[in-house]
Formats: sequence, structure tokens, C-alpha cells
Amino acid sequence: MAGRSAGCLGFDMTTFHDVPANLLIPVLADRMADIAEISRPEWALHVKTGIHRERPPDQENWWEIRSAAVLRKVGANSPIGVNHLSQMYGGSRDRGSSPNRAKAGSRHIIRTVLQQLEDAGLVEVKTNLAGTVKLGRGLTAAGQKLLNEVAHEVRPLAEASAPGLSKY
Repeated sequence: MAGRSAGCLGFDMTTFHDVPANLLIPVLADRMADIAEISRPEWALHVKTGIHRERPPDQENWWEIRSAAVLRKVGANSPIGVNHLSQMYGGSRDRGSSPNRAKAGSRHIIRTVLQQLEDAGLVEVKTNLAGTVKLGRGLTAAGQKLLNEVAHEVRPLAEASAPGLSKY
């Protein structure tokens, strides 16, 4: 059976890698709103998401959207730490007449989101075999299951928007 894909065996194994992020993240954010451990702190009403931004986010559920996006990034790039995630959520800083430069996003927001995801049991700290060095964070079985359930739910929308996906 080496070399056969799941589609050839007759069962459907949809993972979060199989659907586009723009379809997965909003549905996952709605699921995040139902998890008690994931909630926007009071200070999050007044903060920018990075030094490259001029204003705080306008969306009402931006915390859940960021939590869903971070969960997906942790799953795709595990093990990953706060600094690499903040660089992914960074952008170009306007420096006036000087050339723009790349700046990282808010590490405090990402760290708080990761701590809430850990409390919810979706993410865990990965260490080396001896348990002495922290490598970053990765998905737990519950986090993987949640991502794959949402991906399976979103798959028909993805196939409708891109008909070529149905063969995968």
C-alpha cells in the first residue's frame, strides 16, 4: 500500500492543509468563540496589533480570528515560538520620508493567545528528548482534531469555489 493516497483507499481524510485559510479561519473563529478559555482580555480593546499599525482592529471578533489563525499557523509550522509568529503577523512600518522597514507584530497578543490555547488544551510546549530545551509550541491531539473537523466542514465550500480540489 506504499505510495497510495487516502483518496485511493476510499475514505476521506480532510486535514486543515487541504482547504484554503480564508475559508477555514472564519469558521474556526466561530468555534473559538464557544471555548470558555479563549476570551479577549480587557486591554485588547485599546491595543494595536503591531508597531506597523496606526489603529486598533475594527472587527468585533478580532481576538477569535487571531486565535484561529495562530492555531492554524502552529499546526502548519510546529514547533514554533512567539518570535517567529510575531514576525509572521508583522508588516511594513511607515517611517515617513525614510524607506519602510519590516517590523514584527505584537508578541504580547500572540503570547496571550498561545497561553489561552494551552489552557484550552489545543496547544502544548514541545521540548527535546531530554526535556531540557523548549523548542516551541505544537498542536495537541485535541487541537489537531478541531482543525480537521472544521476543515471537513468547510471542504464543500472549498470545492465549490475551486472545482479542481475535488480530486485531492
